[in-house]
Amino acid sequence: MFRFSADRFPVFIVLVMSLIDFSVYFYVDNVAWLVTYTLISIVPKGVICAWNHHHQHTVTFHSKILNRILEFFYALHTGVTTNLWVLHHVLGHHRNFLDQDLDESGWKSSDGRTMSALEYTMNIAGTAYYRGYQVGRKFPRVQRDFLFYSALTLIGLAVLCWFRFLPALLVFVLPMIVSLLFTAWVTHDHHSGLDTDDPFQASYNNTNPLFNLLTGNLGYHTAHHYRPGLHWSELPGLHEKIKHRIPPALMRNSRFVLAES
Repeated sequence: MFRFSADRFPVFIVLVMSLIDFSVYFYVDNVAWLVTYTLISIVPKGVICAWNHHHQHTVTFHSKILNRILEFFYALHTGVTTNLWVLHHVLGHHRNFLDQDLDESGWKSSDGRTMSALEYTMNIAGTAYYRGYQVGRKFPRVQRDFLFYSALTLIGLAVLCWFRFLPALLVFVLPMIVSLLFTAWVTHDHHSGLDTDDPFQASYNNTNPLFNLLTGNLGYHTAHHYRPGLHWSELPGLHEKIKHRIPPALMRNSRFVLAES
């Protein structure tokens, strides 16, 4: 069923979080409790964003049906639907991250300056679906699934809102928006200010064990860009093989962010 056994625990966490979400949605009516849950759930859903990223690089299951079901739950946590990151991130950013004129996650503004984290966040999150659609013009099969399953997710969300509007708003809709903004915000540190043609000098790295436990080794970011199709569990080994090519200035040890300014 699983393509990589290492994915069992993160999938378990995602599904447990989904079970809790739906339990709160169906059984909690008190507004104060709903707001409290929304605030508490922001942190775990922010962490889930990293695992959705990994899934859209290297799918979790052999079965397409299981992958699509998992992606529905990922979407309800992260605001990112089936194939959005495949288009925007895998087929877009990873191909163009050395060229700020093309990069779908570009950190440089049109006038050549480095965007602030806030400007970058609003720009990338606000245009994510449009840019994903634009990349999809070159990949019609991937775009077709993106549009179809995004529509299904939207319909499912509409049904949840129709049935119980306030719980749906606080348990699903608002966290989806916040998670998409959070995803954009944390990616500002990945490459910001590193204007280079050398892929070994274009990413910040974080070797902190806690950070990599929570994010599925996203701290080994140069390795991730060097072989973007490599499963997240194998990134530390690749990092060890290439770390001599990474400038020490691009290496960090931070618990919660990829790069510290």
